[in-house]
Amino acid sequence: MKKFTIHQGLAADAPSMQRVMENSMNDDAKEIRFDGRILYLSQNASLIRAQLGGANIALAAALPLRDDISTDEITPVTVMTVYDERLGEVPYVGFRAGADDEMPVGRHAVKRGGFQITVAGKRYGKGSSRESSPLAELSAGIKLIVAESFERIYQQNCDNIGILTTTDFSILDRIQAGQPIAIAEFLKGRDRLTQDIIRSGGLLAYSKSKVWPKEPRSQLHSQPNACAAHGDAASPPKTLIEKIIAAHRHPDTPDTARGAGVFIAADWRFSHDYFTGMCAHLMHRAFGKPAVLHRPERIIAFQDHLVLAAQSFPHVRDQLLAGVADLSAGHDAFTAAYPVRSHGRLQGDMPGAEGICHAMMAENYALPGQVVAGTDSHTPHAGALGCLAFGVGATEMANSWVSGYVRCKVPETLRIEIDGRLRPGVSAKDVVLHLLQMAAIRSGGAIGLVFEYGGAAVRAMDIDERATLTNMAAELGGFTGIVEPDANTVAFLKQRRGIDFALQSWMRSDADAVYRDVIRIDADRIVSMLARPGDPGNGIAADRAGEGKGDGEGEAVAINIAYGGSCTAGKRADFDFYHEVLQWGLAHGLTVSPGTTLFLQFGTMDVRRYCEQKGYLPVFEQAGARLVMPGCGACANCGPGQSTNAGDVTISAINRNFPGRSGPGKVWLAGPYTVAASALTGRITTFEQLQISVAAV
Repeated sequence: MKKFTIHQGLAADAPSMQRVMENSMNDDAKEIRFDGRILYLSQNASLIRAQLGGANIALAAALPLRDDISTDEITPVTVMTVYDERLGEVPYVGFRAGADDEMPVGRHAVKRGGFQITVAGKRYGKGSSRESSPLAELSAGIKLIVAESFERIYQQNCDNIGILTTTDFSILDRIQAGQPIAIAEFLKGRDRLTQDIIRSGGLLAYSKSKVWPKEPRSQLHSQPNACAAHGDAASPPKTLIEKIIAAHRHPDTPDTARGAGVFIAADWRFSHDYFTGMCAHLMHRAFGKPAVLHRPERIIAFQDHLVLAAQSFPHVRDQLLAGVADLSAGHDAFTAAYPVRSHGRLQGDMPGAEGICHAMMAENYALPGQVVAGTDSHTPHAGALGCLAFGVGATEMANSWVSGYVRCKVPETLRIEIDGRLRPGVSAKDVVLHLLQMAAIRSGGAIGLVFEYGGAAVRAMDIDERATLTNMAAELGGFTGIVEPDANTVAFLKQRRGIDFALQSWMRSDADAVYRDVIRIDADRIVSMLARPGDPGNGIAADRAGEGKGDGEGEAVAINIAYGGSCTAGKRADFDFYHEVLQWGLAHGLTVSPGTTLFLQFGTMDVRRYCEQKGYLPVFEQAGARLVMPGCGACANCGPGQSTNAGDVTISAINRNFPGRSGPGKVWLAGPYTVAASALTGRITTFEQLQISVAAV
């Protein structure tokens, strides 16, 4: 394999790349020569195989490039049982191309092919915050990724570990001509802080050269000073997110203008069992062992993603449980060595967890005006309470454990104003699927934005439903989602936690705050929605499920799995919806359709207790539902509810349906009402359609 070289003649292989970058990127005039091959991730599977076989092709021949390549395709969860150079064996093993969804990339193929540059289309790195994906690419020899656009977390993870990125395709001609490329080319369009991190070769190298305050501004979150949160006569009006950022910024970060890179103090930092060990490994490598944690009582470690692995078909079939045990051991070692908070597995023989991290953060920890960072793209879930919550990678979390700070860019905000009332049988999930199918969002126009939800329909929602809106900011491409705290927020905190929380006047966007855009939606026009298999953005009205794309031109789409659960759809309100449909079904002589299995998985044990107190459990049992204890389960392809073969068809209330996300079958996304109604009929059906059909008999 050819080497990555700095133009001055210094060479480095993948393991020592960061050292080279640290020593050589201080001067923007320094140049890099790329001597390896270019891998074009084309929509044509045969072209992928040809490149892996040794053929070098031109960009024009590779077109069209694949858009929307997710982290589930770069590193499927079934290969994420390691977090070292062994990941270099597996980049793109889940990648799909062609009309038949061929998977042309095998293990070792990228590394053995001598590739150094990956080229793709729009929204590269969609989905998870998993740093395993860029780390797999780096470990396989990839040093540069060229794409039409990048998802925020993915590109930030690349910055943090030393992979270069660009949207400038003209660089490819210069590389192929043997020309060296100045470091400055990779700094264009990036904020100043990010430029400094790239020059340093990554976040941890940068961090070790900085001084981190022992008492960060996060302690001021409840009473931000006037200049920071309220603004003064000379300062421009602010959105709620801008106020929170200003109140939490690092003292050496005076610029909080939109687009500026900043470090902000985190009130809460959390990781889960996939990445706790990886974060600890990175932290110890950078800062020594034991490291000195900043406010460890504000660090939380959750076991939720892997707790049901023993019931996961691919993990058992492929003998992955030993690797899962290693990840769990890394998690346990961290929680044993440091005085952090921890939420683990259920006691005794019952498989499951105390709860999914995002739901637990909303139920137990996050407060309005705070900053929450977690190693998961659905961390914005807690934004339903009026806080800034966002996902980060493992390197970012490792750094925050020591420094107390996380990095972000002061974002622009997209206001989503939903007026009127939602129809019966339509929920917040349908609202998000409606947004996802909009052309401007589907194409990546909202990447890195804040989704600020408001309007009468949002004010009428309880916190659980608002959490569905903010949770899926990741699928929308956003930085985070947020809802202004109000009386519903105060009631939630009192009911769930016994907290008498007093809202403060600054906890809202200023009346004349400037937005990137305002999307106004009449709630009554939102219908029950679906997303076709392959991408959450493949949205259609649910009554069009069988139209085109090989699904039967108007014929009903048969299902054999229905799944209600996950952080997005395992909350109290979601179980209210499941119960409403199933109780109605029982009253009309309906149970789960033969040949279909309905899985209902609680998001937390609190939700299960709620269902028990409300008398829901007997209804679920009589209807024929299979109840599953808390955990990420099928949503992470690691537990009951996942598909086991390509012929399976699932209707699911989870948040994303990228290829392979919940197994090899097809996954249709829907809201809780549609999932439960479809389970009763064995085909994709809305609750309204079900009621009409029964009334007509």
